[in-house]
Amino acid sequence: MGIDPGLRRLALRTLLAAFTGTEPPAWALELTGQGLAGFTLFGRNVADPRQVAACTAALRSARPDVLIAIDEEGGDVTRLAHAVGSPYPGNAALGAVDDVTATERVYRAIGLELAALGVTIDFAPTVDVNSADDNPIIGTRSFGADPARVAAHAAAAVTGLQSTGVVACAKHFPGHGATVADSHHELPTVDVPVDLLRRRDLPPFAAVIGAGARAVMTAHIRVPALTGELPATFSRSVLHDLLRIEYGFAGTIITDALEMKGASLAAGGTAAAAVRALAAGADLLCIGSEVDADLVERVAAEIVAALGDGRLPVARLEEAAGRAAALATWTEPGTPAEPVDDRLGYATARRAVRVEGVLSGLVKPLVVQVGSSSTVAEGRVPWGLGPHLNGAELHRVAVSEADPAALRALAGDRPIVLVGRHLHRLAGARELVEDLAATHPVTVVEMGWPSTWRPAGARAFITTYGASHANGRAAAETLGLAR
Repeated sequence: MGIDPGLRRLALRTLLAAFTGTEPPAWALELTGQGLAGFTLFGRNVADPRQVAACTAALRSARPDVLIAIDEEGGDVTRLAHAVGSPYPGNAALGAVDDVTATERVYRAIGLELAALGVTIDFAPTVDVNSADDNPIIGTRSFGADPARVAAHAAAAVTGLQSTGVVACAKHFPGHGATVADSHHELPTVDVPVDLLRRRDLPPFAAVIGAGARAVMTAHIRVPALTGELPATFSRSVLHDLLRIEYGFAGTIITDALEMKGASLAAGGTAAAAVRALAAGADLLCIGSEVDADLVERVAAEIVAALGDGRLPVARLEEAAGRAAALATWTEPGTPAEPVDDRLGYATARRAVRVEGVLSGLVKPLVVQVGSSSTVAEGRVPWGLGPHLNGAELHRVAVSEADPAALRALAGDRPIVLVGRHLHRLAGARELVEDLAATHPVTVVEMGWPSTWRPAGARAFITTYGASHANGRAAAETLGLAR
């Protein structure tokens, strides 16, 4: 017996899929015509602006109200500029500047670019309060560690983004900033009292709801006091009781990618995760990045099966599909009426730079860039000072293979500028910096989350609060090494 076509269509209306390549495959267009809510674009879908606009136009030709989402946070998480790095500073830099007008302007600029390309939802801003220095997945994506500051900038970001007709999706409810694990790979736990969540993690969400955010994204984290053994994405007490009732959110609840281990392992697979999320109160389900027609059909079939076996009420699915449709009605794709200021991101990144110590004497330094891994959220995006240097010698090393004696010999009598990300938690990096600083004038450029660590013996410590193209340019200019 085949699947009921009406129920299948209802299930499809709650799903965000993805595809490989720079133009939609035939199956994507076919499923869009059959009711699939929409798609998430990734770096692999982006070649240049003209191509992206053609891609979204092709999807819209299959159904005009298709939702097209992207993770365009600025800073370290960019899809449009994945080949070179974002021209905007990310949230940590904006929080360091602490000018809410600047934050609103940066997010409006991002929104203008997305609107011009036909993108209707931005999975941004990240409004998690980064209270853990060793957080491996949030870090510079956060406006900071102070709830009030994060709340103020979160509201400004939503206002700026949605002023362009692009949906702002604030994430990750009820707060991913205190985790020391990455939900792409496992289910992190935030084992704290609910009162602490209300004081520390939830104020930014109250702020974005007050600012009119049309969407909120769930977190695949476990908060035992609220969720028991389950991730928040599967918790009705979090999505309905807390977000809907206590905080009064009336918009669309979107899940983080259900293929992530924090969700799929807890549920027993992506399709089962979709049912659990809908039952808990989610409306629009981001399946993930590795998606094909078969997976979409399996997820839709599992949702329909859940209607028949009592795991999911029909009324709940209808409610979710209705909220997804309402989101599509609100969005306003099209060409914006104003140009984007190409200088805005770079000027704002310069305002974020903080210098401790003395920068004099940087004549023809050896610039040593210490390699670091990228998170799944960031992807492999170029970073560092390389594109901006005025001829200074750049030497890239892996900490595990770095020989301090060889680097000292290479530097000779020149000063050393050591550039890295999250140096405080990169194994061997502290020792390398302090070893070099014992014999040479060393300036450290920290392009990740800075923590409180400062290397013994270093002449200066520069913090950029991010590693975007704009942050790299700002660091080079601060050092007097920009071309």
